[in-house]
Amino acid sequence: MKKKIAAIISFAMLACVTGCGETESQSAESSAAETTAAATEENEEADTTITAEPSEEEENEPEEEDEENYETGDASLDNVRNQDEIGEKELLVLSFGTSYNDSRRLTIGAIEDALDTAFPDYSVRRGFTANIIIDHVNRRDGILIDDVDAALQRAMDNNVKTLVVQPTHLMNGLEYNDLVAQVGNVADAFDQVVFGEPLLTSEDDFQRVENAIVDWTKEYDDGKTAICFMGHGTEADSNAVYQKMQDMLANDGHTNYYVGTVEATPSVEDVLAKVQSGDYERVVLEPLMVVAGDHANNDMAGDEDDSWKTTFENAGYEVICLLRGLGENEEIRKIYVEHAQAAMDSIQ
Repeated sequence: MKKKIAAIISFAMLACVTGCGETESQSAESSAAETTAAATEENEEADTTITAEPSEEEENEPEEEDEENYETGDASLDNVRNQDEIGEKELLVLSFGTSYNDSRRLTIGAIEDALDTAFPDYSVRRGFTANIIIDHVNRRDGILIDDVDAALQRAMDNNVKTLVVQPTHLMNGLEYNDLVAQVGNVADAFDQVVFGEPLLTSEDDFQRVENAIVDWTKEYDDGKTAICFMGHGTEADSNAVYQKMQDMLANDGHTNYYVGTVEATPSVEDVLAKVQSGDYERVVLEPLMVVAGDHANNDMAGDEDDSWKTTFENAGYEVICLLRGLGENEEIRKIYVEHAQAAMDSIQ
């Protein structure tokens, strides 16, 4: 089994508004050697169940239903993709997840739909890594989404032969490595297993994401507006993707674009200092996350004293919040489709 797992990991590394103002629709990498070693160590020593630790790329979600006093949309509109009768070829889309129903449908759901359209010979199924989100949605809406173990068991029960795994993660970080290890532990149940890369992997990926977010916000690029993207952040080395995106934006002449994080650096204070060094009247805030969930709605656009919105308003700026995740962007979805295609092309 270790030989097969090693092959999977090796390929994975290579293949590897409503808001505060005028609104739109609601809603660096580790080296291959280091990543392979980390994933192998996880395979041999760690508990393979991924728990709902705060994600390095996505969302923290409310733990208790009685804390929820907001409307997130109609959960019944979302296709949870946990059907059986899969067939021999499955494309399993793994995401951290979100309990914000509309955003889940418009982002993760839209990515899954794009993959379904692109690969009609594969059955597209969903798995979430965050059980706390799965439990919350099930308790609140009566809808059960598979976690990773359940999704893999469903594939095995349905006698899937070829399993293609496409994570919706932003980066090749800790969670992505954990998924490679977790899937690797059951690799012998399938004839072939391959992984697609996260969103930001190659130089071309970074350039295309930069182009996508600049084009998405061009109507606000009037010379008087600072356009600020909020990522999650992580203490891992993969946090470097945020600074890399910032450097690319600046080098390409988008000097009024800024990137920060909730949990790491650059912080909101770092971003505010950069904005204050310019001659701006307005600030646009948008998540650099696949979904627009709890972080986007609260840490970014919330009314709390420490939110990004409040921080910039207290500094004297007019603030516009765009509550939409990257999964809503067609160009972003195309990258995931191409990463899944590269994974399929590697199958011998």
